[in-house]
Amino acid sequence: MPSIHVTMCVCRRFPFARLLPLARERGWDLDDVMRETGCGDNCGLCRPYLRRMLSTGATAFTELLTE
Repeated sequence: MPSIHVTMCVCRRFPFARLLPLARERGWDLDDVMRETGCGDNCGLCRPYLRRMLSTGATAFTELLTE
């Protein structure tokens, strides 16, 4: 199985490492992130990664996450 390395919202080309400090500074939850940046609101594939990012602070993922 090929390895994966997920570090951004592909639709918006927005790196999680840039998004996390912004979300924390502004107190955003997932709905706020989606509304304010569009990340997670198009194809939705990054939504589980955004959820994990917000809960753990991780910005790079090597596992396949699903809703």
